Amino acid sequence: MGLTIAEKIIKAHLVSGEMKTGEEIALRIDQTLTQDATGTMAYLEFETMKIPRVKTELSVAYIDHNTLQSGFMNADDHRFIRSMAARYGLYFSRPGNGICHQVHLERFGRPGKTLIGSDSHTPTGGGIGMLTMGAGGQDVAVAMGGGAYHITMPKMYRVELTGRLRPFVTAKDVSLELLRRISVKGGVGAIIEWGGEGVKTLSVPERATITNMGTETGATTSIFPSDEVTREFLKAEGREEAWTELRSDDDAVYDKIIEIDLSELEPMIACPHSPDNVKKVSELKDMKVDQVCIGSCTNSSLYDMLKVAGILKGKVVNPDVSLSVSPGSKQVLTMLADCGALSDILAAGARVLECACGPCIGMGFSPNSGGVSLRTFNRNFEGRSGTADGQVYLVSPETAAASALTGYITNPMTLSDEIKVQMPETFKIDDSAIEPPLPPEKAAEVEIQRGPNIKPFPDGDPLTDEFKAELVLKVGDNITTDHIMPAGAKILPYRSNIPHLSQYCFGVCDETFPDRAKAAGRSMVLGGSNYGQGSSREHAALVPLYLGVRVVIAKSFARIHAANLINAGILPLTLAEAGDYDLIEQGDTLKITGIFESLDSGAFRLNDITKGKTFDLRGEFTERQKAILKAGGLLKYVASEE
Repeated sequence: MGLTIAEKIIKAHLVSGEMKTGEEIALRIDQTLTQDATGTMAYLEFETMKIPRVKTELSVAYIDHNTLQSGFMNADDHRFIRSMAARYGLYFSRPGNGICHQVHLERFGRPGKTLIGSDSHTPTGGGIGMLTMGAGGQDVAVAMGGGAYHITMPKMYRVELTGRLRPFVTAKDVSLELLRRISVKGGVGAIIEWGGEGVKTLSVPERATITNMGTETGATTSIFPSDEVTREFLKAEGREEAWTELRSDDDAVYDKIIEIDLSELEPMIACPHSPDNVKKVSELKDMKVDQVCIGSCTNSSLYDMLKVAGILKGKVVNPDVSLSVSPGSKQVLTMLADCGALSDILAAGARVLECACGPCIGMGFSPNSGGVSLRTFNRNFEGRSGTADGQVYLVSPETAAASALTGYITNPMTLSDEIKVQMPETFKIDDSAIEPPLPPEKAAEVEIQRGPNIKPFPDGDPLTDEFKAELVLKVGDNITTDHIMPAGAKILPYRSNIPHLSQYCFGVCDETFPDRAKAAGRSMVLGGSNYGQGSSREHAALVPLYLGVRVVIAKSFARIHAANLINAGILPLTLAEAGDYDLIEQGDTLKITGIFESLDSGAFRLNDITKGKTFDLRGEFTERQKAILKAGGLLKYVASEE
């Protein structure tokens, strides 16, 4: 039996375990990346392991999230991360150099390698045939220290592409079509491989858009073959030596095959407040637009920006629309300036923002109250834009540019002239904003620079055989990490300060939660299905831990968040019967006994003391996860193993 692309990479990096679906496997990790919103905590965690230098082939610390320096906090964190990179042997990408996923694709990605990053959109690298996964900061810290990355062996899905995209139909529309079909839960527990004759028609930037958006299906990662298209991209980046051919075997076996005819697609749009609330753009025509944002790690490549410039050239943005454009990297911005496309964008009335995540994480450029904002981003969760009642729609750059001109949601296929873009034979290479690792003898002399906003991360308690506590919060389905631990310009500067950050925990759902959780001392939370979807931010586990949450019960969990809860020493359990969710109420006193025995059997019993009822819970944990929980978290477990 043949192997898929992902299975070939897994086999080559397998440290322990068997490649059987559902079994835990450990992988050797070649590369890691962090960004500044999650990086400070990851490096504090790495520091506790007392390892003198990172042991990966390559690790990069990017500054791309917290670039709005309205106080000392972000600047201090950047200084801390830079000093950590210099001390421990990492590359450091300075503020303004670009978004981590765009820059990594350009300058560091290598087909066939493994990469984990403390950002959920790390699967962007699958666009060049890497096995790239988002992970919590503790997992990234362990990988930097030479430890393996543990996951459950995923199922294998294949999307078979035929045909060719019509003018003004894009890779973003392919992603939205897949989300329309399988939902934000449809990829959970699976790796999505893209194949078929249609793949050859897609450039690397288009492929990267698709693997980036695959995160929104809940998939472990997404991956494309490494072919001649990949080689030409790497050659243009001056890195042809990094190329290696990768494709699935003809007799590879998949758990599911999805067929998409590219020639039949049309522009799509995700409506508020979920990436899978997808309709055709033509169904929403004539809806007034207040704001348009073009950029993010999904759609900020040179390819995307040249399409936007072509649509805007010689025209002016509708006076009722505020348009922002954020190039994904310094390379993209420089090449736009050199070819004159940047002038076309500026002349049209766009506001050009720095090469960073920006509005995608609520870091500025929030829409007006109740405003309709079209964004080329990957998420439109409620409140994520920084405006509580903002109505955010996800679209392609072409749809965004067309709508900015008309002032209404506009199908770009109605434009008269096709915009043709040729990928350059050579990209402009300037790595002056990337600081390479210092040699060990110089690195040892570097002093770590800490600002007053950097506080220690909370300690988890060793697991006890009985746990009794109040259910302090009950929330619904598809609760995201943005609900649990919001982003935005007001909150992100405190990502390295868990005590301060705690006052915003679950603020989108219930502003009284932090005070009530503190008053309870020890507590539980109940969620619906797909609890913890979205960002890989471990703060969505560390902050509840700080507030006393020790057990989270849900109908089902998102992969990365479940792992982060375990790493924090919080016990994640699922309801055996989904209908029991309706019978348990916030404020009930709950008790779980015989926890150690239940860890082995996978069957837990919840006693609702307030209601006088009992409910069955499930918790399937590997031997390693049991040990982590018993120790009180991953770092304590790692320390005990040394």
